[in-house]
Amino acid sequence: MRFDFATATKIVFGAGSLKELGALAAPLGKHAFVVTGRSADRAAPAIDLLRAQQIEVTAFATEGEPTVEVARQGVEAAQAAQADMVIGFGGGAALDAAKAIAVLLTNAGDPLDYLEVIGRGQPIKNASAPFIAIPTTAGTGSEVTSNAVLASPEHQVKVSLRNPLMLARVALVDSNLTHSSPPDVTAQSGLDALTQVIEPFTSNKANPLTDAISKEAMSRAATALQRAYEHPNDAAAREDMALVSLFGGLALANAKLGAVHGFAGPFGGMFDAPHGGICARLLPFVMDANVRALRQRQPDSDYLARYTHVAQLLTGDSRATAEDGVKWVLKLTQALHIPGLASYGMTDAHLPSLIEKSAVASSMQGNPIKLTPEELHAILTAAA
Repeated sequence: MRFDFATATKIVFGAGSLKELGALAAPLGKHAFVVTGRSADRAAPAIDLLRAQQIEVTAFATEGEPTVEVARQGVEAAQAAQADMVIGFGGGAALDAAKAIAVLLTNAGDPLDYLEVIGRGQPIKNASAPFIAIPTTAGTGSEVTSNAVLASPEHQVKVSLRNPLMLARVALVDSNLTHSSPPDVTAQSGLDALTQVIEPFTSNKANPLTDAISKEAMSRAATALQRAYEHPNDAAAREDMALVSLFGGLALANAKLGAVHGFAGPFGGMFDAPHGGICARLLPFVMDANVRALRQRQPDSDYLARYTHVAQLLTGDSRATAEDGVKWVLKLTQALHIPGLASYGMTDAHLPSLIEKSAVASSMQGNPIKLTPEELHAILTAAA
């Protein structure tokens, strides 16, 4: 048995913990470059806490999921401001943008020098500028992952900057910040968080530490996600989902993902679609394809037993089968009104290119069984 486990230098979790930001940031620098979503106003309380510590602040708002060009612009703005630390405040997109900017501040060159798949894939040699991640949605777990996903419209794909040197100095997770997430964001990001504990648990790089984290998170998500969707101010449900998201980030960063995320990167590069919405829609159909393929080709596989365990955790029924888990997840996506992939513009004509790109995606390599092109086609057709 051998595995590695790396995460943020410090994780601070708890409702109301944002108030600790000033004290956490003060030792890291004097000028914070604060990366937010489209509205920097939401970060006003965080900015006030920084200024109370005599930390200068330059805000940088990003709209939508980050692109290679946004990363370039952010680095230029941070350099012009002479910022010495970066703070990401927002959903996974804002955190990924901030993470990319932080690492490019200390590693000279263009993002394409370091990006995998479409870039030159050069190794990142220097630790990021001090980076604090503050998520405002319960979804990606980006606060504790060592990669930043960037879209390249030119290549019609999303790919990662990836290196343990990119891990945050502080991941500050305050579930109170998630209460204002609208229902569709709660649903889609929450199902992404669930995906990110199911896929590492069933991946070919699972290990005992990520298993323990994933199982705890699945049990919490099973009871909390629909409650958070239907009752947005249910503090306990919001706190549980913030923990599921955090645990998903810990798990995926130290195990692997699978076909859901194998599809999500290329799909997000080809269509204007939220990452969480893509993963939410794909999850039950990928689970179904994997369970069917394992039953047919590897009926004695440990991965099939793991899908059975997933089903038992989600349903709370010790007699549940792997197929019961698939049905439970499909029913949940229906209850949360997750739209089909066709709503983002996908047609049959897009499937060959999407399958070709997905087959070589890094996350696809973690899937518990190699799916055939026909099986990949069937997943997309079912999820349309």
